Amino acid sequence: MNKRWRNIGLGALLVLAIVVIAPAFFGGAGNPQPEARSLRYSDFVERVQEDQISRVLLSPDRGTAQIVETDGRRAEVNLAPDKDLLKLLTDHNVDIAVQPSRQPGAWQQAASSLIFPLLLLGGLFFLFRRAQSGGGGGNQAMNFGKSKARVQMEPSTQTTFGDVAGVEGAKLELTEVVDFLKNPDRFTAVGATIPKGVLLVGPPGTGKTLLAKAVAGEASVPFFSISGSEFVEMFVGVGASRVRDLFEQAKKNAPCIIFIDEIDAVGRQRGAGMGGGNDEREQTLNQLLTEMDGFEGNTGIIIVAATNRPDVLDSALMRPGRFDRQVTVDRPDYAGRLQILGVHARGKTLSKDVDLDKVARRTPGYTGADLANLLNEAAILAARRDLSEVSNDEISDAIERVMAGPEKKDSVMSDRRKRLVAYHEAGHALVGALMPDYDPVQKISIIPRGNAGGLTFFTPSEERMESGLYSRTYLQNQMAVALGGRVAEEIVYGEDEVTTGASNDLQQVASTARQMITRFGMSDKLGPVALGRSQGGMFLGRDIAAERDFSEDTAATIDEEVSDLVALAYRRATKVLVDNRAVLEELADMLVDQETVDAEEFQELLIRSDVRIAEYV
Repeated sequence: MNKRWRNIGLGALLVLAIVVIAPAFFGGAGNPQPEARSLRYSDFVERVQEDQISRVLLSPDRGTAQIVETDGRRAEVNLAPDKDLLKLLTDHNVDIAVQPSRQPGAWQQAASSLIFPLLLLGGLFFLFRRAQSGGGGGNQAMNFGKSKARVQMEPSTQTTFGDVAGVEGAKLELTEVVDFLKNPDRFTAVGATIPKGVLLVGPPGTGKTLLAKAVAGEASVPFFSISGSEFVEMFVGVGASRVRDLFEQAKKNAPCIIFIDEIDAVGRQRGAGMGGGNDEREQTLNQLLTEMDGFEGNTGIIIVAATNRPDVLDSALMRPGRFDRQVTVDRPDYAGRLQILGVHARGKTLSKDVDLDKVARRTPGYTGADLANLLNEAAILAARRDLSEVSNDEISDAIERVMAGPEKKDSVMSDRRKRLVAYHEAGHALVGALMPDYDPVQKISIIPRGNAGGLTFFTPSEERMESGLYSRTYLQNQMAVALGGRVAEEIVYGEDEVTTGASNDLQQVASTARQMITRFGMSDKLGPVALGRSQGGMFLGRDIAAERDFSEDTAATIDEEVSDLVALAYRRATKVLVDNRAVLEELADMLVDQETVDAEEFQELLIRSDVRIAEYV
């Protein structure tokens, strides 16, 4: 049948080609002209002057002419651009005529006007026939409503749970899913039912998609993977159609796993639109809710989804029966980071002096993606320096590069600016070292990085970062340390010579003080009260806009309390630096000479100096 229609189409194209092309070849065949000889222009003019030419037939463009001599012979001549030619012909009584432009016939004009419609109709007819037959590339035009999920009947991602480290809790949850698919009798024997959906929640880079790849590698069942954004198109109803098609395919291959990456693209809360909530994304979500737990069950289909924005997901999507479990894939702790570094160090040549344990302790708060990028940057630095192994120096430089950007070693700094930056960073480091219960100084540098003229690196407490609990004392110390650079400039150069280098520090201090008063209830006058509710619309800035729920008098009190906290931090930083001015000068001299001072050198300086440590209030 297909061959028959193909022959018909080819025949139609052949007829069309004959209709269009034939006139171009045979349009003048009905009036053949006798063959004429060629004549040079000079001979032509000479014969006109001798009255041997009786008739001249000029071409429409006046480029050539057919001539008839008095004895009846014919000839052709190429005319020169001679403005006196017509006068010459008229003076010698030559009959002059001009050939008319050849106009296509009525039937040719009609054929020309039908070319585009015929081609359009023929192309559409061809596409429809191919779509009905279900084969060929033309079928893609009719597959808007088909699911774009990648199907792996025998998953071969080459990733297993052995390649995933630092997220043991999440691995345990997903291992149960894989075990149920492999050995369902073990669970059904005690009346247990496996969760229909598992939602992986966590910050970017913590390994949610990597866990899904590991599930695909471990499971011996068909695996469907798709992104949330692939459901939504500009055409109405396409998203819902793709959801239906995805689950129809999954039902045919059950038991199976469906992985939806970035589900927040399609699963956002409904009712936030301005047109009554009947938009394409909401219809897609409605269809997804129905397929996951609607009138008809989907036995044997397990859905694994990932997002870093669980707060924007619709409540109907999060209820038991759809996503029964929420697995938090958080930033790894020290042990997790050590395992992740071991995984990513497999393909890299590390020198014997590299201690991954120290690297793990220096990188609190890093995600799996951050650690992978860290070791890759270290390997790139080693290759750039023509080294055969990655040493501690490359790893240390990579950590600082990831945290603050690349060094600007080629930048030219005047001696005055260099010493000013040295005093500024020495102020930060000295206040941080002498504040009780604060993070230890790791490194001090006056080499510009990114937008910063210099940097003081502190080693955050592992316990504080994991728990997220910061005491009032720690926050007050943090503000004092941030003001240490500005205070050092004032002590050394005077208040009239301070610079704008502390602008970021001042913003940090103001933000910390305001959060202590309005969010953490650390105000003596207002007490343990949280002020300012974040109740903006879902898509109208809820995360950045806060509703004011207090009076003008309370607002004035907040401003007063913020000013008091900043003033207290300023006094504490000033007292530390004034009492230890000699240490400040010596540390600044070391920075000017060496550009960097590490933790060991800084500790030696504090030990041999007469450092005054007291309760700075």
